[in-house]
Amino acid sequence: MAVGIFEFGDFKLDCGTFELRRDGHGIKLERKPMELLILLASKEGQLVTRAEIASRLWNSEVFDDTEHGINTAIRKIRQVLRDDPEEPRFVQTVTGMGYRFIAPIVFVRLPVEGESQPAERGNGANASGPPTALAASSSAVPEPAPAIETAESPVEPSTRQPHRARLVIWLAAGAFAVCVLLVAVIVLGPRSLANRWLHRSTQPAISSLAVIPLDNLSGDPGQDYSADGMTDELITMLAKNSTTRIVSRTSVMQYKGVHKPLPEIARELGVDGILEGSIARTGSQIHMTLQLIRADTHLWAESYDRNSNDVAALPGEAARAIAGRLHSSVPASTAARYVHPEAHDAYLRGRHLWFRGQMEEVGKYFQNAVDLQPDYAPGWAGLSSYYGESAVDGIMNPLQAQPQAEACARKDVALDDQLSDAHLNLGAAFFFGQWDWAHGLDEISRAIELDRKDTQAIHIRARFLSILGRHQEAIQAQKTANELAPFERPWAMVAILNEARQYDAAIEEAHQRLQADLPLPGHMYELIALAYRGKGVSREWADAYEKQLQLSGDPASAAAVQPAFQQGGQKAVVHWQLARLERKSRTRYVSPVDLAELHAQLDDRDMTLTLLEQGFREHSPLLLWLQFDPAYDFLHSDERYRSIIGRVGLPPAY
Repeated sequence: MAVGIFEFGDFKLDCGTFELRRDGHGIKLERKPMELLILLASKEGQLVTRAEIASRLWNSEVFDDTEHGINTAIRKIRQVLRDDPEEPRFVQTVTGMGYRFIAPIVFVRLPVEGESQPAERGNGANASGPPTALAASSSAVPEPAPAIETAESPVEPSTRQPHRARLVIWLAAGAFAVCVLLVAVIVLGPRSLANRWLHRSTQPAISSLAVIPLDNLSGDPGQDYSADGMTDELITMLAKNSTTRIVSRTSVMQYKGVHKPLPEIARELGVDGILEGSIARTGSQIHMTLQLIRADTHLWAESYDRNSNDVAALPGEAARAIAGRLHSSVPASTAARYVHPEAHDAYLRGRHLWFRGQMEEVGKYFQNAVDLQPDYAPGWAGLSSYYGESAVDGIMNPLQAQPQAEACARKDVALDDQLSDAHLNLGAAFFFGQWDWAHGLDEISRAIELDRKDTQAIHIRARFLSILGRHQEAIQAQKTANELAPFERPWAMVAILNEARQYDAAIEEAHQRLQADLPLPGHMYELIALAYRGKGVSREWADAYEKQLQLSGDPASAAAVQPAFQQGGQKAVVHWQLARLERKSRTRYVSPVDLAELHAQLDDRDMTLTLLEQGFREHSPLLLWLQFDPAYDFLHSDERYRSIIGRVGLPPAY
């Protein structure tokens, strides 16, 4: 049987030695991706369906989920070939069907020992197809050697045959054992074989785990919310059902759609385990696959098929199975409630939009969730967060938003007093809505008590302490949150350092975070601009503000910053900002405190105080940061300003 080498681009794929080389250097590729690459190349541009791949390469391996295994193998092939799935040079995806190898190929056919024909070179349809990986490897197994006679030890003719027969039998048995071993290595992989035979009980425990965003295999980008939502719920349920450290959603979402080797992702996130998978929705049916991986070793794989009526319970079921596999299960605290499938779907859509920053649409989905199922606690938590965030960010009038935020939080606590998020939202409602510092801190402490790994609650506690002027405590609390989730809220420490007026430290922290290529660069430059404004460095402030607008998707506004600065310095840019915000206020709500901040930068005392009084009448949460903004320092001796601070109830910082 012939073996050979495929040549394409800078690569050589040797079917006989099971090697991929580039410019003479070997490239590591695992067994399944290697077999799939050989199969694709051997088809010489013809379509290879997913069904054919499954039957050829996965038919004997019931422990692996075939669908996800194919996706993983294709991804790894593209990684080593440096192929772009959007503009492929080698492997083309035929949507809904399979794959096609599209690069020009030269196949060099090499004779196996004993063949008389010369080597052939072929291109395209004229080339001889290679053997399968299994056949190629098996052909290298030597035939049993004949018995050897020596002159020094002659054997009588009458006894020679039995000795020779026994020798042949032993050699044949040895050759058979070699064949079995080779097949086992090819089928299981050398590492898997060693693990199964030698290290079954010595595999180190996984102490930390990252859930990589699930792939949406529905063929409909509109179903991304379902994949992201299921990822989010898996993370939440794993954190609840396992003692293993689970990396936060914010940290892992940076790897959505990113084609990196899993060991590299594990190193970057500082974990020793990765959970990856996919989800596909067809009508009312949901198919989810999951694989638990340590380094390059598959530890566990499972697939789930559910009707949409049962999908809400799926993350919890999968999390318990994974926690059991990790030997880190915790006892269930309460029985799972029934969840209306449409309420669950509305909740997932709301969460998806929340994380995308599309706040205008978020509220209606959370409201729809609780309308469909009034006892659905996560829906009330989402609705409370929506109203509270809208008030704090100045998107909605606090007189309307804050009572709703508190009412939803109270409903959430009444439904499930053991939910950390419920107490977190109630604490925020007390703090920002009622300016009740003591009860706000009590509820946040209760949230942390219920979930020691709830970094959102720890971060909010840091912000509360900062507002109350307890800056060192705030910095220490945020350090704790950062230690638990190093990649989550990369901007948080920068904000707290700004509030403490430690501007140089804030700028240094921000640039260190930006070098790590973390999410939210636009928001980070907003904080950098605030730090430079605090330092009184107008040139750097303008540059950072321009960068903020660029990275926030507003290139037209960014282009206006430098001309305004060249014309009249920082105050000219502030006048431009003020005109822009006033135009916005004609069509939607704008907090008077946001307008007051710009008038303060222009040293307009009367208008600043008038707008701050209006903000007080609206009970604006933005007043809580008043004393930490140096723009208001010129008002510290003004009795009207001091009166506002006193009525808010903040400890004076003037």
